[in-house]
Amino acid sequence: MIAPTFRQASLFSDQLCSYQPCSYQLFPHWLPVAAARPGMSASWWQWVASTDSLTTRLTVAGGAKAFRVHLLRQTIGLPRRDEALALGIEPRRYAWLREVALCLDDTPWVVARSVAPLSQLQGKGLEGLGERSLGSWLFRQPDLVRGPLYATRHQPRFVAEQCASLLGSVWGRRSVFQHSGLSLLVQEYFLSSMADDLGLPSR
Repeated sequence: MIAPTFRQASLFSDQLCSYQPCSYQLFPHWLPVAAARPGMSASWWQWVASTDSLTTRLTVAGGAKAFRVHLLRQTIGLPRRDEALALGIEPRRYAWLREVALCLDDTPWVVARSVAPLSQLQGKGLEGLGERSLGSWLFRQPDLVRGPLYATRHQPRFVAEQCASLLGSVWGRRSVFQHSGLSLLVQEYFLSSMADDLGLPSR
């Protein structure tokens, strides 16, 4: 299979990322968020189970801290098997992949990976997001539908591969958004640095 021509953005910061090999689970385990609740503190439940804009929540929680999106990678490639299953597409179908760190005063609080079938991207304008938040675009769409939330305690595999200094998530969550024929899988991992800054428990 010949990959399509694409432009790739890889804007790793020396302060945020330094590659180190490490082990990780081949496929993370995802549970419906309600099934994960018995092992989750009330403080984390308010974050993991929320269905509004995470960008807005982070900005409010950060107070005077400046919110910014640090683009780790944006490219076209093959989704992971579990991502393809979540989107209902074949694993060998090309997809738009976007990986970011959401930072408060340059401290990463969340890392996120979004995946969308390449065939559904036309006219959506996602390729030009740059270091703008995906949520700032997503939650402006009037026909937006969000699928069920799933949670995990596993570390984000994409960070383990590329940016080991961002490892240390407390909880991860994901869901599929539907908008005008577009299916978009958004996976967000809350980091221990966020827990430390906000005084949140370890789980």
